Amino acid sequence: MYFKSTFFEDYTLGDKRVTLGRTLTETDFVVHAGHTGDFFPHHLDAEWCKTQPFGQRIAHGTMVFSIGIGLTASEINPEAFSKGYDRLRFIKPVFIGNTIRSEVTISEKTEGKKPGYGQVTEHVEIFNEHGEVVLACDHLLVVKLRPQNPA
Repeated sequence: MYFKSTFFEDYTLGDKRVTLGRTLTETDFVVHAGHTGDFFPHHLDAEWCKTQPFGQRIAHGTMVFSIGIGLTASEINPEAFSKGYDRLRFIKPVFIGNTIRSEVTISEKTEGKKPGYGQVTEHVEIFNEHGEVVLACDHLLVVKLRPQNPA
């Protein structure tokens, strides 16, 4: 991780960045259940899941989101901060042994409500190893405008 100042004007619609992959393990399932208190059988009971439509344990959607977003955190931009996430959707199930990766595309730029700032929307898609989108959301950033030099 490193610091890289990126101002509102530096973001270009359509720019994309792609992460490396991360294979999900049984340990991930257990640790996430412990952190969240979500011990539903869909995530942890292998025998019960054999009787269900997917036939195996399904990753917590919040875990896929957390890991997928974590993969995108490769640089620290001191000129921006996260305002949150919109339109989060769990599209396909993720299982133990699946490898996910994330793609972030700059999808919108708007004037900020606060002087000196703009808003940038990053559309985030998380893919499995088969190239299928398993999760999608929009990440909203509040970003400083580039300081103007007095003439």
